[in-house]
Amino acid sequence: MDKITLQSLASDLKRIALSIQRNSPKNAQRFQGEAFKWLQESKNGSVKNNDSIKKILGKVERCLAQRNNLKKAEDLLMYSTLIQNRTTVLTRNN
Repeated sequence: MDKITLQSLASDLKRIALSIQRNSPKNAQRFQGEAFKWLQESKNGSVKNNDSIKKILGKVERCLAQRNNLKKAEDLLMYSTLIQNRTTVLTRNN
């Protein structure tokens, strides 16, 4: 699994959440574009073998499509933390 790709995705998700909370839609939009790139790269990588990460990435993709920005910010912050924790656990196990 490409740990850097997942951590980059988690970082961008956190940036989106913070941009929404700070009422900076242009920044949120820019980071959302980056997050989509990392999301696709993660899905095409070795994540295929890990069901828990695959499940989280599917939920992240649905979350990015949400219209309610405050709900999106909360959810993305949660998924960012989950992905960071998961990459830490996976790194220790390998």
